[in-house]
Amino acid sequence: MSATAAGVPGARAVRSEDAFDVEAVAAWLRRVTPDDASVLAGTDLGDDDEPVLPEVRQFSGGASNLTYLLRYPGADLVLRRPPAGTKARGAHDMEREYRVQSALRPVFPMVPRMVGYCGDPSVIGSEFYVMERLEGTILRKDMPRELRTDVVTTRRMCERAVDVLAELHSVDVEGAGLSDLDRGDGYVRRQVEGWSARYRRARTPDVPDFEPVMAWLDAHQPEDVRRCLIHNDYRLDNLVLSPDDPTSVIGVLDWEMATVGDPLMDLGGALAYWIEENDGPLFKAFRRQPSHAPGMLTRRQVVERYTSRAGLEVDEQQWRFYEVFGLFRLAVIAQQINHRYFHGQTTNPAFRSFRFAVALLEQRCARIIRTGSGSLTPRQLGPTDVLPELLGARRALSPLVVGGAHDARSWIGGLLRGVVGGRGEEN
Repeated sequence: MSATAAGVPGARAVRSEDAFDVEAVAAWLRRVTPDDASVLAGTDLGDDDEPVLPEVRQFSGGASNLTYLLRYPGADLVLRRPPAGTKARGAHDMEREYRVQSALRPVFPMVPRMVGYCGDPSVIGSEFYVMERLEGTILRKDMPRELRTDVVTTRRMCERAVDVLAELHSVDVEGAGLSDLDRGDGYVRRQVEGWSARYRRARTPDVPDFEPVMAWLDAHQPEDVRRCLIHNDYRLDNLVLSPDDPTSVIGVLDWEMATVGDPLMDLGGALAYWIEENDGPLFKAFRRQPSHAPGMLTRRQVVERYTSRAGLEVDEQQWRFYEVFGLFRLAVIAQQINHRYFHGQTTNPAFRSFRFAVALLEQRCARIIRTGSGSLTPRQLGPTDVLPELLGARRALSPLVVGGAHDARSWIGGLLRGVVGGRGEEN
């Protein structure tokens, strides 16, 4: 373990707008009694007379809930809290996320041990929970240097990631005490209706309206294939790999959206993040995980391996719905964040590009609906593709022009406010 939190991958200085009262959290931790006492074994929390304050850093990888490293003598802990600003109804529920992991760990040991949940907003201004930090490798945009040429290990690691998802989907929901998450049949229908409503509520003038895609999803939705516990945000960068064996998954993180639902919808959501080498430079620009690396399975191979392990069957025509839905759902998540950025509820510069991601995802969904493939190279383009591609580009570019004008007005307004404020101080 490094001497300071600066040595933890992904941990950065806390952004000023995301800071919280560290002393208040430290005092709260001294009063917590975890279900599993071993999670704080060896951790020096101090006492009220001589409190120990953790070194705090912020993990920069996430774009939804805020995640922090709390480095104490003897242990690293992780704090999760919701972001500031307007939130989608039902999103960022820290108590639910904490409860799901607490219940799941005894039957799915790849969940971190929980320390405690705080529902009192007077402590730091919002609810939050604290858990252990699992030490291991988390894959980011590119493969770790030592694995970049090891194609065999990369493939085994990828296969294991797929198998873990199938194992999660085999958990006994009732035995885990999570049957209250089950809303019965109609999961696919509820998701199509729910995410469509979320997009319409979150839409800003700088993104496409997605109406043709939402209409297609509504018209082509299948029946649920089965009901099981699903993660709902399963990605390579939400997995913790053993530091000694990258083909071994020791942790699954970010259970914010876990529920009981259709496993193929979960797989479709996971593959929305799965960028392949031949996906083209624009789509690859938004890559967050190294799914393009040599040795990684293709999206089709992931589907084949998963369905084989889960005992399900789905052909390419049937899979088209799940692929489009996964990409649309990702666009809604990106747009909910872009909505906060557009309205000045967050100034995080990382969110400036989200409107471009939403536009690109709309184009990709439309292309899959039309051709069955999200990528068209110049050699694949035929006469019947030219007009739809031009119209798709117009649908994407027109809102982006509006977004650029909005940014310009915001920049000029800020500049003028600074000038006026400066003159006021001089007076």
